Amino acid sequence: MTGINRREFVRDAVGAGVALGLKPSVLRTTRQHGTTTAVATDPYSLVDPELLATIKALPKPTQGTPNLAAMRSSPAWTPLPPPAPQLVDRHIPGPKGAPEIHLVIVDPAPGSRNRPALLHIHGGGYVSGTAGLFSTVLQRTAQTCGCLVVSVNYRLAPETRFPGSLEDNYTALSWLYANADKLGVDRKRIAVGGESAGGGHSAALAIAARDRREIPIAFQVLIYPMLDDRTGSSRPVPPHIGAFVWTAENNAFGWTSFLGVPAGSKNVPAGSVPARVRNLAGLPPAFIGVGSIDLFVDEDIDYARRLVDAGVPTELHVIPGAYHGFNLLVPNAAVTSRFTEYWTNALTRGLARSS
Repeated sequence: MTGINRREFVRDAVGAGVALGLKPSVLRTTRQHGTTTAVATDPYSLVDPELLATIKALPKPTQGTPNLAAMRSSPAWTPLPPPAPQLVDRHIPGPKGAPEIHLVIVDPAPGSRNRPALLHIHGGGYVSGTAGLFSTVLQRTAQTCGCLVVSVNYRLAPETRFPGSLEDNYTALSWLYANADKLGVDRKRIAVGGESAGGGHSAALAIAARDRREIPIAFQVLIYPMLDDRTGSSRPVPPHIGAFVWTAENNAFGWTSFLGVPAGSKNVPAGSVPARVRNLAGLPPAFIGVGSIDLFVDEDIDYARRLVDAGVPTELHVIPGAYHGFNLLVPNAAVTSRFTEYWTNALTRGLARSS
């Protein structure tokens, strides 16, 4: 990972015809005040061919305030049958004064000792999703990485605003750490990770764990993480970025629901927005992966750069032509297989290195 932002990627694309998955045929250049800018045309022309049919079949995002009920209506995936490790429900006491927390646990090798663990935090824009929603991802992660997976059903916004969900996730991390011996887990090899808002939650949890100095986290795996409330609100994005699945309107709604103040506000609660945390030194090593036309591409590249500048070992992958959630929407695509290999290998190495 080098200290390069998306604008620099696009600048190089003008000369070389590559970067961020923008094909030369859909780039034209304009020159104004001595600056050359790449301008994209039809957003569909930027999509990886393997991912195109699926995104064209989906309804186009609607304008205006998103429908919360619709966002929460996604059915859970059907788990892989045995011999794949099965999902087990567990309930633990919640933070003081809060309801108990529902966990979904996937154990690939019951009875094992001193193995790593992943505390998984699901996505859903801070306002939707459940711990076992993408059950096959949890099962395959446990098998591929040889780790116990514990997924947290944290409280959602807007019913629960920050820091409620952070405290739920921290409570689950504390439970995993305290019960490591019973679970056959090596306390020194606990990672946190998730997709989208789950990646944002994971980044915030890693920051909180660093600051509280109670529980060491070995690694953080951030899959197209939702890190900055300013994206698409106080910081506009080009029209071809975030055109699919998760839009600027969705983002503003999710962050506003979570923060209790409008997304992009001058002041937000301390620790609520990872991209606004000034000091990133001392955080665990990280993997960050994002698609080149995902709404979060700018903020994820910038967060990776800041981690590197802070001395945090960081691996960044920008997947050409990939939109938000592409790996979940098109699980059998070759680009999804490559992406999954990137982050599972990084997680396996990160947990092995910690031992």
